[in-house]
Amino acid sequence: MDAAQRNPAPTPAHPAAPGARGLLVPLGTLGAVAAAFAYVGAVDPNHPGHYPVCPLFRLTGVYCPGCGGLRSAHDFITGHFAAAVHANALAVAGYALFVALWIVWAVRSARGLPFKIVLGDRQWWLIGSVVLIFSVVRNLPFGSALAP
Repeated sequence: MDAAQRNPAPTPAHPAAPGARGLLVPLGTLGAVAAAFAYVGAVDPNHPGHYPVCPLFRLTGVYCPGCGGLRSAHDFITGHFAAAVHANALAVAGYALFVALWIVWAVRSARGLPFKIVLGDRQWWLIGSVVLIFSVVRNLPFGSALAP
């Protein structure tokens, strides 16, 4: 008996276990995100001293793309959707994108199918351009509606 017969090559595992077991990671991720939102919903970022100040804003007075994100999350979780969009519209778009991608991930995982997001150069340039344009516009007088 040669070595290949004694130690057969392992068969490749299925990318994800179907059914409830396949949902463990998506549900764990959802639980972590829900816990973070629950914390931000309970500890209001509008009251100083609970969260650090954005270093870019503190040093320059310029809003970064994330400025207002905690206030946006707090307003979103407490049902003040217009205030959430005003605090950080890009973050609210991110919440919607997360929900859509999480649903696809959960369905594919429940069916035992892999889930992978592959972005090409064009998509990365588009994302970077949107973030950059959002950052610049919210710091200009005509874009003050996007400032937190």
